[in-house]
Amino acid sequence: MRVVEKNQLMSATEIDRTLQRLAHEIVEKSGGTSNLALIGIRRRGVPLSQRIERSMRGMGGTGVPVGTLDITLYRDDLSIIAAQPVLHSSEIPFPVDDKDLIVVDDVLYTGRTIRAAMNGLFDLGRPRRIRLCVLIDRGHRELPIEASFVGRHIQTSDAEIIEVRLTEVDQEERVMLVERVD
Repeated sequence: MRVVEKNQLMSATEIDRTLQRLAHEIVEKSGGTSNLALIGIRRRGVPLSQRIERSMRGMGGTGVPVGTLDITLYRDDLSIIAAQPVLHSSEIPFPVDDKDLIVVDDVLYTGRTIRAAMNGLFDLGRPRRIRLCVLIDRGHRELPIEASFVGRHIQTSDAEIIEVRLTEVDQEERVMLVERVD
């Protein structure tokens, strides 16, 4: 199987503007930043959460804690993805008990990644509330999970894939729509 790029959905400037808007939305709908924390899902959710936190600080507010969550062991397809999956550490240097957590990821698709993230967070404690922030919601949910904060809704077919490319991970900055071809 190979993939073919169809078109660019977001440029670096559009990604930046969207993350600033999401930061404003989160602060507004949370009534400020007290008791708030961001959790980036490892890989691309991590730089996105860090950028959102910088935008929040740039609004004149105080910074909020940011953590990193590796969901590998919580995946429901762990036996399918690899015989020896590569584990990374989760770094959440604050207690999650009674916190208002915003889980940040790049693309919301089936909802299974977020289910795994919630399982991981509940192993660490009992947050007051967990909400989801995604750069792209592409639909096709398999679980009853919805994001509270969405950068963009993009309708896709099952053959299409949304690739978020971030400088911190991919050395380029854009969101692409690609298609699987046989």
